Parts: sequence; C-alpha cells; structure tokens
Amino acid sequence: MLKTNEISSQHYRDAMAHFAGAVHIVTTDGAAGKRGVTAIAACSVSDQPPTILVCLNRLNPHNEPFLENGVFALNTLSAGQRELSDVFSGMTDVPNEQRFVHGEWETLSTGSPVLKGSLAVLDCELVEAKDMATHRIYFGRVTGIRIGDKLQPLLYHDRKYRVLAE
Repeated sequence: MLKTNEISSQHYRDAMAHFAGAVHIVTTDGAAGKRGVTAIAACSVSDQPPTILVCLNRLNPHNEPFLENGVFALNTLSAGQRELSDVFSGMTDVPNEQRFVHGEWETLSTGSPVLKGSLAVLDCELVEAKDMATHRIYFGRVTGIRIGDKLQPLLYHDRKYRVLAE
C-alpha cells in the first residue's frame, strides 16, 4: 500500500512558488459589470479551435461577472507593466471600480477591456466553467487576438516579479 503524506495548504503554496508564470490581467464587461484581476494561472488548451483556460478564485464574489458576462480577455503583461499588475491584484488601495482608470483600454470582439501595449491579448467567449476546490476554471474560445511588440514579459516566480535575462 502506498503511503501518502498530509499536505498543508502552506506547504503546497511554498511548492507552487517555484513555478514561474507569465503575469496577465483578465478582464470582462457586460450586463453583470466590468471586472479585471491579475492572474498567473492561464494556459493554452487547443489551437483547433483556439481555446485557453484561466483559473480565478471562485470564493471572491467580485469575480462573478466573469461567469455571468460569458466573455473575458487575457492580457499578457510586459516587464514595464508591473504597476498595472499591482493595481489589478488587489494589493493596492485602488478600489475595484477605479482599476480601469489605470492603463489605456479598448475592446476587440467580445466587449471585454483589452490593454493597449500588452504583449498579447486573447479575447474569448466562455464555453465552459468548472468549479474545482477554491477556484473556477474558465474555458474560452478565442474570438479575437492582438499581438503586441516583442518586449520582455513580466513573470512571477518565488513570490516576486521577475524579468528574463538576455
């Protein structure tokens, strides 16, 4: 019989801190309201059809517009957009309703805010949402793409922002 260790939440978070990830701002807008949050947990699912997934905390009631609006955009940040990441992370004193005052925003196909100057933007229609523990996984079919300038990406590793060395 295989023995397993009890895994504490803190021990798990410490291990996950060793994963490096691109920093994104995930946005939505529609009848349920406008919302934007900083996220690391996002990735490609398929290129046929183009589909991505994003994981957001489902225990935060402010994140309900992502599900209710049925659309979202994934804005991948460059190294020069760290301050925006901080604003949308909730780690500053900027209230939810004032976050979009920061940065320059427009829309593509879904009406979700897209950040001018992002490394890449994937505008998506929600095709499925799945609750898993404390988070909700949003699967989005990509309906619009914008590829920005080739700049250094903003990364998060070991609980700090990082930039790739050349």
